[in-house]
Amino acid sequence: TEATTHKTRLLTVLYNASSNELVRTNTLVKNCIVQIDATPFRAWYKQHYGVELGKKKGKEENTEAVKQSSHVQRKLAARNKNRHLENALAEQFSAGRLLACVSSRPGQSGRCDGYILE
Repeated sequence: TEATTHKTRLLTVLYNASSNELVRTNTLVKNCIVQIDATPFRAWYKQHYGVELGKKKGKEENTEAVKQSSHVQRKLAARNKNRHLENALAEQFSAGRLLACVSSRPGQSGRCDGYILE
């Protein structure tokens, strides 16, 4: 429920309720389940919450701390108070691919809009 939009790459069609033929040929229709690239959403999450997604917890890398003003630090702390990420969505971010449902009619409008499944 973050209400953010990003232009991203569609990787493949995973499921279609009407026909497996549409899955095999990667045909985009309304309400099909597709796999999308998670990079733009991961970058937004890092910018908005200051939390790196998709990293293993055991591995600790040497990352230099980015200088932030006290105002930005307070803003990030306030956002992180109510932050909750589903486990299934965190696993998808670590794989680099998210599941999404197409909500527009791509053949009619020439673009493919949808929402991420949680």
